[in-house]
Amino acid sequence: MVQNANKILLHACCAICSGYPISLLKEMGYLPIVYFCNPNLDSEIEFNKRLEAQKIVCNHFNIELIVEPYNQQEYLNYVIGLEDEPEKGFRCDKCIELRLKKTSQKAKELGINKFTTSLVISPHKNYEKISSIGIKISQDYVAIPFRKNDGFLKTNQLSKELNLYRQNYCGCKFAKKK
Repeated sequence: MVQNANKILLHACCAICSGYPISLLKEMGYLPIVYFCNPNLDSEIEFNKRLEAQKIVCNHFNIELIVEPYNQQEYLNYVIGLEDEPEKGFRCDKCIELRLKKTSQKAKELGINKFTTSLVISPHKNYEKISSIGIKISQDYVAIPFRKNDGFLKTNQLSKELNLYRQNYCGCKFAKKK
């Protein structure tokens, strides 16, 4: 039986990115609980496609999934004035900050003293920047380089095996326009 102290809340941006992190966290002795919190997604349709894929991954690993209801207005209010920022610019930093703040709050609410994010597995994301945002938000953030040891390759292999929905953009309407 895994003790409560070993629980970790894993913010999941999408199922593809969360597969390998879930398995690695389990190997590390954690009991991951997935937190699907993505108000940045450009539509409820996209949110639901990603959520359905996330459910498949959580069922595959037999772990709990907590879903934050879709609330795009929260994201739009958080990044107001940054709509024309380039991809990977300050708007993206704010988007990550919002989701990690919400993950930190959810972890506290659940009595879980550690949290992390699957965002860092993507080669399109800056591990150091995301980790520094997480650490700035809370000392409970655990920076784990999921991309190491072919993590991105492993997570993609799992997504193909499970025939998961694959998206080709981060999810926000501003990135989709570009």
